[in-house]
Amino acid sequence: MLRLETETGYWLVMHPDHARLAGAFAQRWGNDRFLPPEPRERVLRGIARHDDGWAARDAAPQITRQGKPSAFSVELVSKYSGFEEIDLPDYLAVRDRAVRLIAAEDPYAAILISMHTYSLLNNHADRSTIAPDQLPLLDKFLEQQLAFQISLRKQVASDASLSPKHTSDSTIHDHFRLLQANDNLSLLTCVNFQQPSTLLHPLPTRDGGHVPVHVRSIGTRHFVLDPYPFAEPSLTFQFPARHVKGKIFSEAAELQRAFQQAPVEMLSVTVSAM
Repeated sequence: MLRLETETGYWLVMHPDHARLAGAFAQRWGNDRFLPPEPRERVLRGIARHDDGWAARDAAPQITRQGKPSAFSVELVSKYSGFEEIDLPDYLAVRDRAVRLIAAEDPYAAILISMHTYSLLNNHADRSTIAPDQLPLLDKFLEQQLAFQISLRKQVASDASLSPKHTSDSTIHDHFRLLQANDNLSLLTCVNFQQPSTLLHPLPTRDGGHVPVHVRSIGTRHFVLDPYPFAEPSLTFQFPARHVKGKIFSEAAELQRAFQQAPVEMLSVTVSAM
């Protein structure tokens, strides 16, 4: 779940819907400067469905110790902390399920999702917020993800529909960066992030180089990207969310009732070159 606090409660966005928004960005990615993804269908599948494993968990949202919806919020942008608020084994199971759900359908997409998961938990996780006795569990999970990536790469390498360029380490790494970038843009959207930011990694350009994309907010869910990675000078996307009233919930069941009763509404985000 992702949350944005309002005067009367919270906008809540389910992880799969956030991922679909990232996929919608990726569908339009590419112009005379930035390379579009190729193999297109497989990369877009990985980006749009990288959080499918969260569907069941998000359908029954939980609360933090303070009684807030347990969710990614503006305070966690550029961080990966707050593990004291979650059940780590359950969380890792969700992350693993997100990878393996797609692996049975598309190993190429699953590699990207596994790389994304590994990066979050290895490069960005605040280990100080994880109980010391659970750190071995995290480390074992990371080892298993690396081993799974190796097995997936073997499947991809033997896929006759993919060219050697598609399966090269450099191409796969560029597509991982694209997943990270569009995931990040979607996260910034869902929490209406107001501070200047960068889409995490330098991204591939048609001249063989890589450049960072900077993000600046100029209004509610309206971002200027520089350099601009889309063909159209301005694009607007919609995504579903629910508004729950109340700031503090006494138990998870109270939040779950409010969430189920809240209508699904469509919010919008605009990205533009200026």
